[in-house]
Amino acid sequence: MCTIEASMTDYRTDQDQNITTQQAMTGLPTLTESSIVPKRSIAGRALVAVIAIMSFLASLTIGAVLLVRSAAVDWQSEVAREITIQVRPTPGRDLEAEVVRAVEIARAFPGIGEIRPYSKEESARLLEPWLGGGLALDDLPVPRMIVVKLASSDGIDLEPLRKILNERVTGASLDDHRAWIERMRAMARTTILGGVGLLILMLAATVLSVIFATRGAMAANRPIIEVLHFIGAKNGFIANQFQRHFLVLGLEGGIIGGGLAMLLFGAANIAAGMSVGTAGGDQLAALFGAFALGIGGYVAIVAQIALIAVVTASSSRWTVDRTLEAVG
Repeated sequence: MCTIEASMTDYRTDQDQNITTQQAMTGLPTLTESSIVPKRSIAGRALVAVIAIMSFLASLTIGAVLLVRSAAVDWQSEVAREITIQVRPTPGRDLEAEVVRAVEIARAFPGIGEIRPYSKEESARLLEPWLGGGLALDDLPVPRMIVVKLASSDGIDLEPLRKILNERVTGASLDDHRAWIERMRAMARTTILGGVGLLILMLAATVLSVIFATRGAMAANRPIIEVLHFIGAKNGFIANQFQRHFLVLGLEGGIIGGGLAMLLFGAANIAAGMSVGTAGGDQLAALFGAFALGIGGYVAIVAQIALIAVVTASSSRWTVDRTLEAVG
């Protein structure tokens, strides 16, 4: 009994007597009410740091997934609008005449836009990355390439064109790059699923961190909780105090981590714009675009910050409820 009275005196002194016996019994806080959990503590600062790190990594994951998905959509759209006609040299046939005939057939087909036949020298240069430069390719059966761009990205039945080319042009074949498109789609799906998996793991790690921090806070403030139970406070009142406290911590950590991620993406966008025209810049632009998330990307990061705050508060509330039920 003496221990309880001493704890009650300390609690009322620390909290400036903001909670009365009647308010604790009814569970209604006042405007000047202070939290049961200390607002600034070593454990609280450590939890904010953990949440900030998780929010930063989650924001990077969201941004990377959106960038890769956007780039994959652009790749698919570009590749889907382009087909390739290949004319292989055949003994006894004039290759140049076969190329001209293939161009005429393709130009007459409905839905075809731009047609660009590669010259003999251009076709040979396509092999330089594999065979090296300075080689005499006159004696090699180097095929001629004809790049055809479709007038629209809508699906066009290319089977009639393929059939006409096979019948009227010796050694001709048509490639609609369907295999590449399927690979791009598979890559995009894998990236999105991997990003979702990482986000789930980060949320799980955040929940575990909040559970341990909540239990530690309850253990550190056990005398205060016992006093509140002694004077008739309800479990919901105590749980609300912890929930508000950890909601603030979750928002603080989420804003720090998400804000840093936004700044990083903004700086990457600026750096990508400054490197336009260089070999490395063009390669990165081809892979990830201009590193521009757009409004949708930043909205997704803000939503992630709010989600982490809600998860933090909910995890704390669940932990307090379960603990108080077990004790009571």
